[in-house]
Amino acid sequence: MMKQPETMKVTNEKRSSIFMAIVRKEFADYIRSWRIIILLAIIVLTCIGSLYTAVTTIQDVVDNQDAVARSMASEQQLFLKMFTVSDGILPPFVTFVTFLGPLLGIALGFDTINSERNNGTLMRMMAQPIPRDYVINAKFVAAILINTLLFFSLGFLVMAFGILFIGIPPTFEEFIRIILYLVLCIVYIAFWLNLGILFSVRFKQAATSALAGIAIWIFFSIFYSMIINVIAKSYLTSESITTMEELISRQGFIAFLMRLSPNYLFSESTTILLTPHVRTTNPFGLTLEQSAGSIVSPLPLDQSLMLIWPQLTGIIAATLICFAVSYIMFMRQDIRTN
Repeated sequence: MMKQPETMKVTNEKRSSIFMAIVRKEFADYIRSWRIIILLAIIVLTCIGSLYTAVTTIQDVVDNQDAVARSMASEQQLFLKMFTVSDGILPPFVTFVTFLGPLLGIALGFDTINSERNNGTLMRMMAQPIPRDYVINAKFVAAILINTLLFFSLGFLVMAFGILFIGIPPTFEEFIRIILYLVLCIVYIAFWLNLGILFSVRFKQAATSALAGIAIWIFFSIFYSMIINVIAKSYLTSESITTMEELISRQGFIAFLMRLSPNYLFSESTTILLTPHVRTTNPFGLTLEQSAGSIVSPLPLDQSLMLIWPQLTGIIAATLICFAVSYIMFMRQDIRTN
């Protein structure tokens, strides 16, 4: 009777070691993949370029200020502007992440399963005493580790450059906002990663799954906002609008349509986190009634989190749904057929 818990402990430890071995193997494959290396290099170089332009722009402003102005600039959370400020030549840091992050996620996930099936390695792996769900879970964990390592390295690199060149250290609230932004980047890329894994499970050819993922990325990045703007132009300027309440209701409907895009959810959350002076998520701004009596000051962190909580929930929900669908499809597939 006393040996059963020890047996269970040994079994759980063995399963954990098997899972971690698969994660290490997938992580090493990602690191050695030229496709991933090129994408990581592009993201790092573009982010460093945008960081350089932001640092030089802010440094020129700070150098022309006296000590009192420098202290006031610190109080206005100037440190966060390194992620959002641009000199007009290169886009800011957040724009590059919004544009290139989905490509990284799709590149990490579009051939995770179908390439193993086509090469015959998936069947040989399943012939071993390895639970089937370990395969897809380990691939997801390894890709998340890659993203975490990349974005936290870039985030701390930005903070280090800011302290060295600007001379204004971040406050505790600014540091927490930057950490939350980096976590948001990882969750945002995890959505596109799971979308790529879903297409990898659904389609047999890696090229098909890659094209499907890129098509959805292009649609949400370029065409979706165009479609909503066309709808909004006629919907909000209609002569049938007679009251302010009806106009606000229609604006809310257009905002709802915009928030069906993961790109818009991420951009909206990023703006609130890194620009504390933004006081609303309404794309049409505050009404006169809402702005009456308000004091122009940055929002505290808890208030900013309350504003973006629906957006964060939406991104996390979309990520979990994509992973759940791909997980169920993979567990039900017959791996003996190609």
